[in-house]
Amino acid sequence: MTVVDPDTQADWVPEAGEASDTDAEDMPLSMRLSIADTLTLGNATCGFMAVYFTTTGILIPHLTGSEETGMARHSAATAVILMLMAAIFDLFDGLVARKLRSSPMGAELDNLSDLISFGLAPAYFVLVYGMVADDAHQRVSALAAIVVLLAVVLRLARFSCVTLKDGMFQGMPSPFGALTVVSIVLLELPFVPTLLAIIGVAWLMVSRVEYPKPRGVLAVAMLSWIVGAMGLLAAWAFDAPGGQLLLQTGCALQVVLGAVIPLFATARRVNTFRDNRREARAAQLP
Repeated sequence: MTVVDPDTQADWVPEAGEASDTDAEDMPLSMRLSIADTLTLGNATCGFMAVYFTTTGILIPHLTGSEETGMARHSAATAVILMLMAAIFDLFDGLVARKLRSSPMGAELDNLSDLISFGLAPAYFVLVYGMVADDAHQRVSALAAIVVLLAVVLRLARFSCVTLKDGMFQGMPSPFGALTVVSIVLLELPFVPTLLAIIGVAWLMVSRVEYPKPRGVLAVAMLSWIVGAMGLLAAWAFDAPGGQLLLQTGCALQVVLGAVIPLFATARRVNTFRDNRREARAAQLP
């Protein structure tokens, strides 16, 4: 902006440094990215690249008949590792936001990034599985992929609208759900059990089952599990001795965890209900 000095009537133009400082101060808070937001964008980038490797390394070679030995395995491992990296970004952006500051658009960025990495990427993985697997049915697999995607959309929308008690999620967290869906596919079970298990995970994501938030020791355990899973995928991708067995074991453990946690949560709710009834009866006694 040009300013006229009343004494000299001469035009004065602010220095470049002064103008940039003013612009920075006048920038709306909603347009400033925090460190946590940068990690969230890393989450979205990993999800998009997972879709890229699934397409270029698995789907296109299958459709063109140019699939090389081991190429699909390497691409599948890379896509899943990228989803695991997205989960790490998702874990740390929350920790950083609590320790430092979060921008006003942090929550929206987090939801949009989660939709890409833990909604679109695993749903697309299921879709491609239905196109390349020998015993799969493409249209049914497409329906299962849509169910996974919509489950994540509904879960993220509910998370934005519903206030829950501190330290708990309602429904299976989308990163955990995405990794469980991918693990089911990598187990290479018959088509019908695979389909039913995927739909079961989608139901858990929109259910009212409570899951603990990854904080403290649980966050360290989750990070260790993700790093270990990356190692299993790398061993499988490079056809290391026992790599297939290790991957199958890791995927089975992921699926078991996905099934066991709801059982513990249900048992805890039943015990809490019983304790409340006992306290109510004791209060009614003279």
